[in-house]
Parts: sequence; structure tokens; C-alpha cells
Amino acid sequence: MSRGIAQITIMRKFLLIPLVLCGLPATSFGQSVEDLATVTVLPGWRDADGSHVAALRIDLAEGWKTYWRAPGDSGIPPSFSFTGADISAVQPHFPVPEVYEDFGIRSIGYENSVVFPLRLTLPEDGSSVSMAGQIEIGVCDDICIPVTLDFAALLPADGSSDPAIVAALRDRPLTAAEAQVHAVTCKLEPISDGLQMTAQITMAPKAAEEVVVIEAGDPQVWVSEPVVSRAEDILTAVVDLVHLTAQPFALDRSRIRITVLGAGQAVEIRGCAAG
Repeated sequence: MSRGIAQITIMRKFLLIPLVLCGLPATSFGQSVEDLATVTVLPGWRDADGSHVAALRIDLAEGWKTYWRAPGDSGIPPSFSFTGADISAVQPHFPVPEVYEDFGIRSIGYENSVVFPLRLTLPEDGSSVSMAGQIEIGVCDDICIPVTLDFAALLPADGSSDPAIVAALRDRPLTAAEAQVHAVTCKLEPISDGLQMTAQITMAPKAAEEVVVIEAGDPQVWVSEPVVSRAEDILTAVVDLVHLTAQPFALDRSRIRITVLGAGQAVEIRGCAAG
């Protein structure tokens, strides 16, 4: 990452996002884009290792939603950009999202408000650092609108722990070890325009209804919504994977990320063995 600008772009799938649903123009709702979402910087604190923990809090108009890292069938995942000569890297964290069904389409995200913690790599001199940038999000109710929000703040070297950031950091997926995942395999088979992957996860059910999200680890690869089934302790998810170029491609199983959502909890699995 180049020094001076830290850029993070969360994977954008093949998305067909209608700005207007049900034939209703956005202006008919009587709300400007500025009324739909606001961003507040939570300055946070400096950790012992010299990194800084801060956060962006997104507040939405009542009834509006925004999206998780992998938004589902349709949606706009958050995209962050940061400026500042003293910021060399930024790692965002995403709290466990909710799963929604709207107009027969599944989406994954947050309603009303969400806090995105950020871990920033800074110089080792212990000084305060100015942070500025933009966050691009999609906000949805009866319509879906892309919104760009600007932010700026001073990150103090002597900041203190913030309960809102701490709570968001704790609201994280379980690791495979924590969830007692015993095995994960991914079987690949060619299809006309890409690959079909069958993932099998050996773990006890975590919820009555489990939603599986699979990310290929390559922003150029689109992943379909999984077809999910369970037989006792074996959870199976089948997806199609298609490259944006519609050309053959190699898939690195070590970069695959599988998230199992249900009952307000999540399990995140990194990588899978050959099936």
C-alpha cells in the first residue's frame, strides 16, 4: 500500500442495483441523500504496539439499512478510502450482520446504525495523527441509493477506550476453532462459464436456520448465492463461480472465506481442503 493514501475496496460482485424499486422515484420520499446517512469518527485509542484503534459510526434514517462486506444478491458493499501521510495501512472490522429478505431478494447488512472499527498502522513516534477520507455505502428502504460520506478527525496519542468500539470489536464471528469446526472441504467441478464449488463443513448446527456466504478471495470472481443443505453435522453449500472476464481461471482454496450466519451469530472459516 502506498504511503500517503491507504485505500481499501471491499469486493464488488456482479451487482444489478435498482436505484428505484416498485417504479417509485427517489424524490417522492421527501428525503435528501444527506438525511439518509451520516458518519461520525470515534477517535479511539493507541494500542501498546503503536497501532491506533478508531471507528466510523454510520447512523441511518429510521427504517433504512446498509450493507455488510458481502451484501448478498444485491447491494453495495462498504468501500473505504483514507488520506494522510502518516497512515500506512488500515484494517476494517465488520460486526456480525443481519440477514434480510426484501422483494424476494436476500441482503446482508445493518439497520439504523453500525460501528465499523478500524485498526490503523501509524508512525512509531507516538504523535497525534490527522485522518480523513470517504466511505461509500449503499442505503436501502423502498429504494436503494449509493451514498458517499466524507470524514475527518484527529486521532490523539492519548485517547481512551471507547465502549462503542469495544462492543463492535466483540461482535465478531467465531473462528473455526472456537466453533469446533472439524473439517472443511471444497470440491470443484467445471461448468460452462466457470466452476461449481461444493463446500462441506463438519460442525454442529449453530442455529435453526443457517445462511452461508462464500467469498472467493478474488474481487474478479463472482459467487452465486449458495444452495444450502444439512445432514446431521455436515453443512453443505453449493455455489457457481464466474470470472468477470468469463474466461477460465484458477481458484486458490486458501483464500476462500466461508461465513455461516444464524440467530445473531456467525462462524468465519478461512480456506478449505480439496474435496
